[in-house]
Amino acid sequence: MSTTYESVGDLAEALRRAAAAHGRHEERTGQEDPNWPDWYALYMVRERAGEELPE
Repeated sequence: MSTTYESVGDLAEALRRAAAAHGRHEERTGQEDPNWPDWYALYMVRERAGEELPE
């Protein structure tokens, strides 16, 4: 699946949203996620596609 952003600002905002959501994810699981880049990528692709977001 291909995901594009209109600008650097749009991409930065998507990263900020993913970071905030991932922080909540780590709070729920009670542990650090060493695979956070994969989680961010999944979140950002699904968010852009309007699909269900990871928890």
